[in-house]
Amino acid sequence: MQLRPNQRTKLDDTDDTLFYSYPRFVTHVDEGFIQQLTDLYRERLKPNTRIFDMMSSWVSHLPDEIKFAHVEGHGLNEEELAKNPRLDRYFAQNLNLDPKLPLLDAEFDAVLNCVSVQYLQYPEAVFSEIHRILKPGGIAIISFSNRMFYQKAIAMWRDGTEASRIELVKSYFNSVAGFSQPEVISRQSNAPAFMQMLGMGGGDPFYAVIASRSA
Repeated sequence: MQLRPNQRTKLDDTDDTLFYSYPRFVTHVDEGFIQQLTDLYRERLKPNTRIFDMMSSWVSHLPDEIKFAHVEGHGLNEEELAKNPRLDRYFAQNLNLDPKLPLLDAEFDAVLNCVSVQYLQYPEAVFSEIHRILKPGGIAIISFSNRMFYQKAIAMWRDGTEASRIELVKSYFNSVAGFSQPEVISRQSNAPAFMQMLGMGGGDPFYAVIASRSA
């Protein structure tokens, strides 16, 4: 599926680089989401492999005990990226202005994108790049919740439901020949039961759409 021009629009259409010109040393999802994401990475990522952490920040959520051959980071704020202890190297680039990544073909075993896919205005081009830089058999994990910077999310995401957003990310993978059929993980918050009983356990839902480069 190709997005129409009106579906790519943002309420705040100023340059994203300006919006991210100062660092945000906060986490954008709750601890339950982060734990589920780290557990997923622990399950799906292999030691001594090359990881590309796309649209990263000052944290990567990678399991501490797994040692990787190389972790490349990307984002919009260099000060945030500089504080991320898991990144061996990083670069800043606005993918909405230039989706072409300065990375080699088939360079990475995994590409990760955490709670940022909703800001991509040209996801078809970015997912084509994800495919290009992945090794055959390499995996892409796109995770998200129901939180966002509303004014910076594209209209197709803002106006959708949580279910339709899952289908949207699946369609991004399906827009590129050579990805496997996307796998969906959909879980509600893993807040402790006593908190849920007290009405305090709503938490952030956890969604991940996963595919691998098959060709």
